[in-house]
Amino acid sequence: IFKFLGAISVDLGQDRIKPYLPTILTPLYRELNSNYAEQDPTLKNLSQEIVELLKKLVGLEAFSLAFSSVQKQANQKRAMRKKQRALQTVANPDIAARRKLKRHKNKAETRKRKIESLRPMYKAKRHRSNALKDLAMVE
Repeated sequence: IFKFLGAISVDLGQDRIKPYLPTILTPLYRELNSNYAEQDPTLKNLSQEIVELLKKLVGLEAFSLAFSSVQKQANQKRAMRKKQRALQTVANPDIAARRKLKRHKNKAETRKRKIESLRPMYKAKRHRSNALKDLAMVE
């Protein structure tokens, strides 16, 4: 898709690409700004190349304006999601408690997995999964 975006932007030319610049930059910015573990370095390099190509194509000023608007929009979305999560904790404490229990359970499992990888002889006790008990609220 990134190659397609680059090809379309070159094909449209400098004047006709400007209205679509924020739309094109949104996935590129997301890929450049992401920090998840299984990130593909070739994808990041490709997005960086396309950003450089767009910068040369439309000029630094127009590119900077579009890129800053995309950046601002992404930050606003992130802040909105964070605010919604905080409001949901207050509005629905049972859902928040369930989410917290699940997070703690996953953390314990991760800790056990890490210990097993560091000390292969050691076998951590695993929690037996009873689907109905896991769904019940702990009081």
